[in-house]
Amino acid sequence: MIITPLFVLFLVIVFTLILLFMNTIDKRKWIIIPLSIVITPFVYFYAFYPLLNIFSSYHHEKYFDTKVWLSNPGFRYEMFDNVLETDTLMGKSKETVTELLGTYEWLSWDDANNGHDENKWNYGLGVLPGAFNSKSEAVEIVFENNKVSQLNHYQQAIKFDAKE
Repeated sequence: MIITPLFVLFLVIVFTLILLFMNTIDKRKWIIIPLSIVITPFVYFYAFYPLLNIFSSYHHEKYFDTKVWLSNPGFRYEMFDNVLETDTLMGKSKETVTELLGTYEWLSWDDANNGHDENKWNYGLGVLPGAFNSKSEAVEIVFENNKVSQLNHYQQAIKFDAKE
């Protein structure tokens, strides 16, 4: 077991609550410390920590890897922060982006031309973990003069195809 500052804080809170509770039913002070030490890990690991993981949208981050990007599209969000931080795609040609990310998944719509814009490629990043995440993450790669000039990170509603 790793003792973290959050765990120590939780130990102090549980100790205080047990102290207040035990003073109302029993006057034996020696039982409070062992009871706190035994109960705190259970409350922390079986109640607080699972709830924290459910309601937060924290996720593991990984380094960008072309093979993983292509084989596991649902987990691309884990690599996307690394792509942004290291400027992996900035200034790259369309051919290089195709080698790294594969063929674009869809093109953005251009209202002015009433058609798809060949210079705005989109890739799905997957759904971030968490209880209230109802949108899928995506990235739009904008090309100017055949080079990546901008990455736009956005969310889109999840759509399910109706089976007939």
